[in-house]
Amino acid sequence: MADKRTTVDDIVGELRSGMTIGIGGWGSRRKPMAVVRAICRSDLSDLTVVAYGGPDVGLLCATGKVRKVVCGFVTLDSIALDPHWRAARQHGRVEVMEVDEGMFFLGLQAASWRVPFLPTRAGLGSDVLSFNPDLRLVRSPYGAGSPYVGDPADADVELVAMPALRLDAAVVHTNRADPAGNGQVLGPDPFFDTLFLGAAERRFVTTERIVADGTLADGSHPLSTVPIHRMLTDGVAETPGGAHFTANPPDYGRDEAFQKEYAAAAAEPAEWEAFAGRYVLVGEDEYQARVRERQDR
Repeated sequence: MADKRTTVDDIVGELRSGMTIGIGGWGSRRKPMAVVRAICRSDLSDLTVVAYGGPDVGLLCATGKVRKVVCGFVTLDSIALDPHWRAARQHGRVEVMEVDEGMFFLGLQAASWRVPFLPTRAGLGSDVLSFNPDLRLVRSPYGAGSPYVGDPADADVELVAMPALRLDAAVVHTNRADPAGNGQVLGPDPFFDTLFLGAAERRFVTTERIVADGTLADGSHPLSTVPIHRMLTDGVAETPGGAHFTANPPDYGRDEAFQKEYAAAAAEPAEWEAFAGRYVLVGEDEYQARVRERQDR
C-alpha cells in the first residue's frame, strides 16, 4: 500500500484561490482546524467553502478567504451562531447558499455518486426555494399505474432537485489513521466525512496520530470505527491537537473557554486583531504552545 503521509503545509500548498473546498466535521465538532488556520495564514482567496459549518467558516470569513459559503448552518454548538459568520452575512461580504441539512447531505451524496442531482421532498413549502432561486423542481417520471410506484401519492410527484456539491478538495480530521490513509473515528459520530471525501477531486485527512498499517481495527476497536477507506484519501497528515478548539472525543473535548474568547474577540476590531495575532496568524507549533500556556494558567 502506498505511503500517503504528508503535512498540513503541503495540503494547503495543493489548494488554489477560487477552489471549492469541503470541510468535514459538524458545527464545533471534529473540524480540521490546523488546516483552516494554515489557510488563514496563506495567500489563498476567493474560496467557496462547503461545510456543516462552525469556527472553520467563521475564521475563513474573518480572514477574508471566502467568496461563497454553502452550508446547512454555521454554529459553535454551545454558542448559537459564529459571530464572524453573522457579520459576514449581515454586511453582505460573502455569497451564501443555505439549504436544509438533508438537502446538503444529498448534494454531497450526488457528487460522491457522480450524478448531477438527487430528488428530495426536503425544502418543499419552505423559504429555502425563495432564497435559492437557482434550485429547480423535477417531476417523477413514474406516473399512476407504473409498476415502480407503490404509493399513489408518489405518482407524478414534484420534488426538489438538489444539485451535486462537487468539491475541488476536501479535508477531514480523525482520531487515528494509518500511512495508507485509512481513517479511524473513535467518537460517537462519523458525521458525513466520507461523503465530503467522496465528493472531492483531492482528499485529505489530518489525524491526531498515525499508527502502523493493519493496527486500526485491533482487539479494542472494531472495523466499524474505521469509516474512511484509503481509496478515499490522497494524503494524511499527523496533526496532534489539529481539531482544537473544537471537540474531538475521546482525545479532547471542546475548549469552551477558548471558544468563548474567540467569540468575544469578534465584537471589536482591536480585540480581534490581538486574538488573531496570537492564535491565528502564527504557525501551528506556536499556536499549540500558546494554547498549552493558556491552559496551564
